[in-house]
Amino acid sequence: MAIERRLVKAASVFSVVIAATALTACHTTTAAESPRPAATGESLARQESAAQITEGQRVFRFETFGDEKLWTDTLHLNEVVEKSVDPTTALKVGLKVDSDVLPAGILQKVDLKSPATTVALLKMNAVVGLQATVDANNHITRLGVTCALCHSNVDNSVMAGIGKRKDGWPNRDLNVGAIIALSPALPADKKAVYNSWGPGKYDPRYNQDGKSTPLMLPPPYGLAQIKNETYTAEGPISYWNAYVAVTQMGGQGNFSDKRLGIDVKHSPDLVTSKLPALRAYQHSLAAPAPPAGSVDAAGAQRGRTVFDRTCASCHVGGSGTDNNDGKLHPPAETGMDGAYAARTANKAYRTTPLRGLWQHAPYFHDGSAATLADVVTHYNRVRKLGLTAEQQSDLVEYLKSL
Repeated sequence: MAIERRLVKAASVFSVVIAATALTACHTTTAAESPRPAATGESLARQESAAQITEGQRVFRFETFGDEKLWTDTLHLNEVVEKSVDPTTALKVGLKVDSDVLPAGILQKVDLKSPATTVALLKMNAVVGLQATVDANNHITRLGVTCALCHSNVDNSVMAGIGKRKDGWPNRDLNVGAIIALSPALPADKKAVYNSWGPGKYDPRYNQDGKSTPLMLPPPYGLAQIKNETYTAEGPISYWNAYVAVTQMGGQGNFSDKRLGIDVKHSPDLVTSKLPALRAYQHSLAAPAPPAGSVDAAGAQRGRTVFDRTCASCHVGGSGTDNNDGKLHPPAETGMDGAYAARTANKAYRTTPLRGLWQHAPYFHDGSAATLADVVTHYNRVRKLGLTAEQQSDLVEYLKSL
């Protein structure tokens, strides 16, 4: 109880800080709205773009689109988290904690084996991708998820799983299926499917067709010049954002695709109006550069020559995709498992744009290549490239540099 009281007090202090910050922000906005020289068209456009990106960050990190109806009312995960999920367990299933939100030294003062600590962290809004309403008695009354749950990570600067946010970095530690399977509302057969996926994977069609061929959670950074975001190129980034928000997260919005036989409508629509800002923020996320000293520069330069000769016809522009010109590839053409493609509108895969490859192993849509060396070996065999061992090694160094 003493620990819980300290946590509640810390959360209260933190709430005061947030309130003060918000008040300061309000005063800043008021001052900014005072008379000033008229902005030029170009500067106004920059301001509007910056404002949209800021709003998009808020949507990406904190917007649930009303999906509490699924996670609370249907799955009752608020009850599970409150009673059974301590911070140690949460970190084991890949949940992340934003250290910038935590009061200094709090982790040394609390019990990381107590679910009450998880509730306090949620009350502080410290768990990446989860939004909770916690009442005065420290009961979670509403629980929802955001885009950041699967598509943000942290830098582990405090400890594994706790650090500063890294938006756009796919959370390949996150075991989404295991989290969903905690729900007391699911039958045993569905829990078995969810538990079979493993960390870093999610099947965005399972609740639509009952089949299970889970995909690797993709990185949403480096997409500014990419037309279609999905592995199978059903549509651009806002198409996928809407699909996931409405059909997967349980957001209260509208999504329709006659090709897939999906037509979901809610009133009011809490999703569609937020998609432009969300896309702007995602487009602003650059791919992370490889760590200093992690790439053999000479080998990468030789590897680029190999890449230009053997890979650039599909990965157009060095790290791009021929899908920008509408090209799709049957699974057999690239030696991919076609099970997931068969469940989609296009029945084929796009060429995946190559960005931040050093950061998000394993590779391919299904994670079947554990390393970049495995990727190169696969294509050397399937595409009959005839690369020597040295050329393959050089190509790996080039891929690490992207």
